[in-house]
Amino acid sequence: MAKAKQTSEASVQDYAAIVKPLITEKSSIIGGDGSKVVFEVARTASKHDIQRAIEHIFDVEVDSIRTMNYLGKLRRRGNKVGRTASFKKAYVKLKPGQTIDIVEGL
Repeated sequence: MAKAKQTSEASVQDYAAIVKPLITEKSSIIGGDGSKVVFEVARTASKHDIQRAIEHIFDVEVDSIRTMNYLGKLRRRGNKVGRTASFKKAYVKLKPGQTIDIVEGL
């Protein structure tokens, strides 16, 4: 089996792994200096997929990644029961000297 070529350009798989950055009060406290960033990622993405995507899209070096799976909350409307969407969240710690400015220009 031939190995896939490693390129420094972002590919479609990289953009599919990262859904969106999560900008909440907790994530802004954690990433106050820009060295830690929180992303919502694809439920099927592994830590290696997330690391490769962050490094290619934002051109930074990743130190570590912590991921969490969240189950959607139960919601009721009358006698019907449903759930909000489940998602996966990734806390990305960057190497010293690296930053990602998510809300640039606001």
